[in-house]
Amino acid sequence: MLLDLSGVVYDGDTPIRGAVEAIALLRDAGLPIRFVSNTTRSPRQAIVVQLAGLGITIADDELLTPANAAVAWLTAHGCSPHLLVHPDLEAEFSGVPAGELKAVVVGDAAEAFDYAAMNGAFRQLVDGAEFLALATNRTFKDADGGLSLDAGAFVAALEFAAGKQAIVLGKPSRDFFHAALAGLGCGPGDAVMVGDDMESDVAGALRAGLGAGLLVRTGKYRPGDEGRFAPHPTAVVDDLEAAVEWIVRKRG
Repeated sequence: MLLDLSGVVYDGDTPIRGAVEAIALLRDAGLPIRFVSNTTRSPRQAIVVQLAGLGITIADDELLTPANAAVAWLTAHGCSPHLLVHPDLEAEFSGVPAGELKAVVVGDAAEAFDYAAMNGAFRQLVDGAEFLALATNRTFKDADGGLSLDAGAFVAALEFAAGKQAIVLGKPSRDFFHAALAGLGCGPGDAVMVGDDMESDVAGALRAGLGAGLLVRTGKYRPGDEGRFAPHPTAVVDDLEAAVEWIVRKRG
């Protein structure tokens, strides 16, 4: 089972009602879990600490983020990163070996998305650098409860200006979902994805061949989201607690 985090397990520093208990129920039922987050502001260790503060302890291999995937890609392709990411995320790339080639890496840089930074990334791209997008989400639910602009618009702007398509490393990338399933002991057709983002979480998982995609009405969900992207969700449920009830019932 694959679970999104922000908007499914927690909103900011607050657990969503019933989510902690739902995860415990999954563990008690012996169902393997992977947490798959498209967050590109928080480093991996900060996410682990945040979950621990909510009473959720996870193993190292249970969390996959786009930064993990980017570091692996850069290392495999011998590229040094030109980072356009949130300052808190930069340390995640400190161990990448220096390479002869360059790759622009774009995440949710927040206030760092100024003209100079965007133009610097653009110049690297037109000079031949590879183009990696940690994620292409349109929006995220911000701390004030409203939707805010996510990295997708900035990735699209660079694609338009440079005439180069980004390689997407996080959701909805098929490779990202399949990497998360590695070691779970089940094929994609037996896996379930639970998320609050219809486009990246649910439709992305179904296009990647997962057996079911459940859309929760928490987090960034807005009425009508289930009809905006295809494939449509296997089911729309109120929250993670209801999603787990759906999964356990189907399994039974």
